[in-house]
Order: sequence, then C-alpha cells, then structure tokens
Amino acid sequence: MTIVSSIRLRPAVPADAAAIRDIVRAAYAKWVPVIGREPLPMRTDYDKAVAEHSFDLAVEGGRIVGMIETIPADDHLWIENVCVAPDAQGRGIGRLLLERAEQQAIEAGRVELRLLTNGAFEANVSLYRRHGYVVDREEPFMNGVTVYMSKRLTG
Repeated sequence: MTIVSSIRLRPAVPADAAAIRDIVRAAYAKWVPVIGREPLPMRTDYDKAVAEHSFDLAVEGGRIVGMIETIPADDHLWIENVCVAPDAQGRGIGRLLLERAEQQAIEAGRVELRLLTNGAFEANVSLYRRHGYVVDREEPFMNGVTVYMSKRLTG
C-alpha cells in the first residue's frame, strides 16, 4: 500500500547532517553483508555534503524518513544518493523523492537524470527501471559492478 500523504518534502539545512548520516547508515546497512563492505554512501561526510549539494528530505511527523541528494551538471541532474529509512520503505517515499528530482531537473532546464548504483543492489536497479531509468553502462568497481543509469525527461 502506498501512503505518502503524510510526507512533506523540505530542503535540508546544515543542522540536518547528523540525521541524514543516520538514515543513510540505516538504509544501506542491509547491503554490507551482500557486498562485504560498507557502501560508499555510508562513508560520506554529510556535514560537507549538505554544505555543497542539494538535499530534499522526506519528513513525517517531524522525523526524516527519506532523502535525495542531487548535484546539477551542465546537461543533466546527478542523483548522488537517494534512500528511505528501513521502517518507511515500500510506501512510495522513494518514488516521491525521485519525482522531486525530476521536477528540479525540468525547472533547471535539464533533460536527463543520471545516477549510479551497485549491481549487487538488484532491488535498487529494479526500482530505477520501474521508474523509467535505463542502464547506460556497467563497470567493475571494488570486486563488484557499478551500474550507471539515466532517465530522459520530456518536459
């Protein structure tokens, strides 16, 4: 069941960095045994990232339950990270965050979204495919495969 009506999106502020780090660590923890290491988002300095990139937070009842980090490029909007708290997954929050990135890209005059994910994160690859992303290429990375994906926007 998709329930996103109680979710509000807001931009992150520097004071949100610790909460963002905590939600990322919780959301990515399930992948540690799959790839045998912490995924790179778990190692990010979120104080620095919040200062340098755009973050939109999904908030429910005053609690951050999801986030998307984006970086504008000349011809596309790069999605650096998107995640949802484990106890809030399966409710459409990830879709809402991806739709927010599409809106931002269109508003900025970009015609494409791009991202990458670990090929071992099959659920994530499937999620992005369901939302219109295609695989552009795959490259070996740290004993695994990085999957580069994109989505063309029509405006």
